[in-house]
Amino acid sequence: MQKNSLKLDYTDLTPETILSAVESAGYETSGRLLALNSYENRVYRCELEGVQEGSKKNDTAIITKFYRPGRWSDAAIAEEHQFALELLESEIPVVAPIIIDGVSLFQHQGYRFSIYPLRGGRWPDLESRDDLNWMGRFIARIHNVGRTASFEQRHQIEIKRMGFEPAAYLQEHKFIPDYLQEAYQTLTDDLLKEVQAAFDRCGSYQSIRLHGDCHRSNVLWTDDGPHFVDLDDCCNGPAIQDLWMLLSGERQEMTEQLCDLLEGYEEFAELDLKELHLIEALRSLRMMHYAAWLAKRWEDSAFPLAFPWFNTNQYWEQHVLELREQLSRLHEPILVV
Repeated sequence: MQKNSLKLDYTDLTPETILSAVESAGYETSGRLLALNSYENRVYRCELEGVQEGSKKNDTAIITKFYRPGRWSDAAIAEEHQFALELLESEIPVVAPIIIDGVSLFQHQGYRFSIYPLRGGRWPDLESRDDLNWMGRFIARIHNVGRTASFEQRHQIEIKRMGFEPAAYLQEHKFIPDYLQEAYQTLTDDLLKEVQAAFDRCGSYQSIRLHGDCHRSNVLWTDDGPHFVDLDDCCNGPAIQDLWMLLSGERQEMTEQLCDLLEGYEEFAELDLKELHLIEALRSLRMMHYAAWLAKRWEDSAFPLAFPWFNTNQYWEQHVLELREQLSRLHEPILVV
């Protein structure tokens, strides 16, 4: 990688910069770009000029991802890429970065980027037992690879990073309206105590490499089944982290969905059922972390445009209400499968 100084934001990431970056990696572009639905990074569909020569350069378009400045170290990105390539080598369908002359992370004019083949598909139908079974098998195979090593440079699922720190950030930076401050403080204190209690009930668990953000929008489906298009949030943590986000609805519905997922999952791997104690705890942490993530990105002009409902009194009132509902859920018995 070139040793240019890195940019601090996306201000200078113009169409011309994007195209010249792709061309610096050896591609000939047509000049046509399409921005895709991504906010943490900047992701583009880049049309190529004719058929490109060389290995993995025969598509009419490629995807290029420009990493958010300052978020990940080069070593952390290298672990993301290595995990994707390990999955691909195990014939698990993920969209892994294209390697050019032994390199998968490039730098151009202060921006770090990677290039991916263009892959399409639809979202999975999570009301379909067949799709849930297939997702279970798919995730189990990913976890089998994930268990063979650990990330050294990437995050761990933990209460401090995903709960206490987000709550402190929102309060210290005055995002919580004054009239909700006391309620938010008391509620999050109580909630995080219950989250810790859920982790205590679970006890020790095997921390493995995970997809980390395994929800419906990060999976594409074709006639050949599911494939992941984004490993940007891969991390270490309990296996249940990659399963609970596929559950929705009332308790009975989630129980049925979980049974369908595990029916497929357990064809390839075994889930330690004590991790079921973590489902609502992990949901609570995700909700708190997500609110703080939006707050931390609020000075990025793309965020107010994409999330106009955020940082309003109505949003924070609803957030407090949802956290109260989570506190109630944490007092309920775990799902039984």
